[in-house]
Amino acid sequence: MTPAARVQAAIELLDQIIEAAENKGAPADRLISAYFKTRRYAGSKDRRAVRELVYRAVRLIGSRPSSGRSAMLTLALTDETLLPLFDGSPHGPRPRGEGEWIEVRAVAVNWLMVELAHSGLEGEAANALLDRAPLDIRVNALKADRETIDLPEAGEPLAAPQALRFPTGTQVEQWPAHRDGLIEVQDHGSQLVAQAVPASAGDTIIDLCAGAGGKTLALAARFGNAVSLVAADTDKRRLGNLAPRAAKAGAQIDYTILLDPTRELEALEAFKGKADHVLVDAPCSGTGTWRRNPESRWRLDQKELARLGALQDHVLDTAAHLVRSRGTITFVTCSVLDTEGTDRMQAFLDRHPNFTLETPDLPLGSARGTGWRLDPFHHSTDGFFVAIARAS
Repeated sequence: MTPAARVQAAIELLDQIIEAAENKGAPADRLISAYFKTRRYAGSKDRRAVRELVYRAVRLIGSRPSSGRSAMLTLALTDETLLPLFDGSPHGPRPRGEGEWIEVRAVAVNWLMVELAHSGLEGEAANALLDRAPLDIRVNALKADRETIDLPEAGEPLAAPQALRFPTGTQVEQWPAHRDGLIEVQDHGSQLVAQAVPASAGDTIIDLCAGAGGKTLALAARFGNAVSLVAADTDKRRLGNLAPRAAKAGAQIDYTILLDPTRELEALEAFKGKADHVLVDAPCSGTGTWRRNPESRWRLDQKELARLGALQDHVLDTAAHLVRSRGTITFVTCSVLDTEGTDRMQAFLDRHPNFTLETPDLPLGSARGTGWRLDPFHHSTDGFFVAIARAS
């Protein structure tokens, strides 16, 4: 592909990403993968270059652009090498027309910037939400140890007991250690919040929003399969991925339970009042993961944020029925917004005065209202909020 053709490909992909953001379609990485599956003529350098152009444009523009072309023209105004490529050459974009629309460069739309500021993230701290993320792995303690594992590259040890960090783009998923279940790709922050669950060997832990099971597997490894794990979720497809992942990792999951939304307690009747700990890794806006999914901020609006807050309240109330006396709820969101963090836990405590707060035992992070927060600028992790409530 010529340089101009790469720019045109990025424009076409951005058009798809914009449409998907508007209609809650596939994420950007899946769209990029599908795009190149039908364009075998594009070599690996072409794919990397186009992908880089796409994500540079996405990170630059705070609100959903009017078109892929306007997004790429906005990027071209910051990079003097790009504008000459709008030359009308074969497979390239047409020249820029007089007065053609340019998008606003920003971290996010105005209302969301207000939410970030209210949550204590402005200036450099807000900008860092869109930095490129490193690649973190968790060495699976059920099969290996960080101190002795033999990997093709040496990673940087991090604060979590089995965490290693590598440069962005490191192809760890092609390593034998990944194939054999010795390592898992998992952000350092995600590893840390799994460490926050105040459990001991022999305890019963319900992962109430398990998804594909990243934190479930981390808990199994942390305790050497010496806890009873219940993985539950409303998403059949994601939950279905847990069994093969657990088999590869050597992780023991005692129960995998598919939940009916709004009727979760019916499926969990056998565990009511019996769990030592419930992990609530609640659905959220994902503002803490913009480094990896920057187009997700184009999908978020105030109505969706309110819906997510109500869902977080519902899941926390469900968890309250499951813990025994002196049991705990560990509430986690991959969001940096107070409305999905400290505000939700405070609202829970107001509804359930028989619960009291405990401070998470974590080597990184800082206090934020009712809990603890990690963010890219201060802690070089994805953004997370974690709070622990113990039943009387």
